[in-house]
Amino acid sequence: MKYLFRVYQWVIAAPILLVLTILTALVTIIGCSLGNGNYWGYWPAHWWSRAVCFFFCIRVRVVGRENIDKGTSYVFVANHQGAFDIWSIYGYLNHNFKWLMKKSLEKIFLVGRACKSAHHILVDDTKLASIRETIEESEETLRDGMSLVIFPEGSRTWDGKMIPFKRGAFMLASEFKLPVVPITIDGAFKAMPRSTYNVTPCTITMTIHKPIFPGERGFNTKQLMAQCREAIQTALPEEDKDEKD
Repeated sequence: MKYLFRVYQWVIAAPILLVLTILTALVTIIGCSLGNGNYWGYWPAHWWSRAVCFFFCIRVRVVGRENIDKGTSYVFVANHQGAFDIWSIYGYLNHNFKWLMKKSLEKIFLVGRACKSAHHILVDDTKLASIRETIEESEETLRDGMSLVIFPEGSRTWDGKMIPFKRGAFMLASEFKLPVVPITIDGAFKAMPRSTYNVTPCTITMTIHKPIFPGERGFNTKQLMAQCREAIQTALPEEDKDEKD
């Protein structure tokens, strides 16, 4: 069965993914150029992500959707197990948002152009000055229920365990003074770890935790980082937890 799925993945599912990705990028670019970027910057990619999970036999189970309100802007912070984290959040969070993503991703053919057209926030997270430059742009974007999604680890894990968080994501969250919602992704490492392009059909569980609200003075960045990490780990199996920061 495993080998039959590999044949299916590379002969059928992978070409479908390529075509869907090109079409989604083109629809996003054209749609955003015509106006209503919040619509065209989200919905084509939302259905693209659901199609990817369907064709690669990945089921996504969502827990805690009642913890968020569609009309509220949030900063979502999620652990990063693998590529299917992106498709899980895009396809099943059901809340319009922008990604905070690495600036280097804008070099990907068509996809980078689509991300810029959709006004996702591209940042060089290796430079503090670059992070600060994004604040004014982000504050204009995060209105009327528009939210932001961040992977504070900065990159995918190599072994399934959480890796240390970068402070830049939480500095931004503190600046925005928006409620922060931790999200736990469990199963994406099994679906496709960083070390391979082969997919293993499985169920991914996405747990949406209760929002963490800022105080009168906003957030304490270090405390917020610890709170989010603790919340995310509560929905992970023991073998994927890592108490070190």
